[in-house]
Amino acid sequence: MPRLSEVIAALENLWPAARAESWDAVGTVVGEPDQEVTRVLFAVDPVQEIVDEAVKLGADLLVTHHPLYLRGTTTVAASHFKGRVVHTLIKNDIALHVAHTNADTADPGVSDALAGALDLRVVGPLVPDPTDTSGRRGLGRVCEVDPPMTVRELAARAAERLPATAQGIRVAGDPEATVRTIAVSGGSGDSLFDQVRASGVDAFLTADLRHHPVSEFIADRAHSPLALLDAAHWATEWPWCELAAAQLDEISDRHGWDLRVHVSRTVTDPWTSHSPSPGAPN
Repeated sequence: MPRLSEVIAALENLWPAARAESWDAVGTVVGEPDQEVTRVLFAVDPVQEIVDEAVKLGADLLVTHHPLYLRGTTTVAASHFKGRVVHTLIKNDIALHVAHTNADTADPGVSDALAGALDLRVVGPLVPDPTDTSGRRGLGRVCEVDPPMTVRELAARAAERLPATAQGIRVAGDPEATVRTIAVSGGSGDSLFDQVRASGVDAFLTADLRHHPVSEFIADRAHSPLALLDAAHWATEWPWCELAAAQLDEISDRHGWDLRVHVSRTVTDPWTSHSPSPGAPN
């Protein structure tokens, strides 16, 4: 069985911490380097429900996309929910490793997994990483839709292919417009509107779109006649868990580690229900 330090080295090779944004908090949060690893669980959020699942599964390592502590803290007391997570992990000899923005821009990364879930053909990154001479790494992906479909059809595909959430898929723009090219970005994406405009795509699928940026973007129809598709944050990033698990499976096979790698299907999207307004447009 591999040591935690060996597995972490393999994960760091996939998603180097140096490629994370300066504000991010990635890497190993909890774990003894010499402990043996036999079972690994991938999930989006390091919340208590996921940690309890890791305990029940008998996992030695939990890998999440979102950080546990994105900002500094002075306590891991179990009186706070994040402290309880740390206590549960340590008491059960479970390590926690985080790959966040370093997984967003990886090749393949979070947006590649999102594109794959929707059967889109990736053309290249939306925001290329200037340090990547191959031109494959970067934030978001520009994709082709083959065959072309309407915004309404594309939204229906996203609702069907992505994990079910209370939000579903919201659309801004003409639902009958034809989409031949689309940009996708897992997680919050309305900071990328300038790059989306410059890419010349017909639509943009992301998450956490806010009222004022969307209103201004759609109002500028002369320059941006494209549609926006807004999915749940968790749902746009969950496909990465399956991609990452497959990558670690391949590494395990290559090294003869015989790891048992799992993906959590527990929905940790914070929104739990949705009541549509009577007479609301479909």
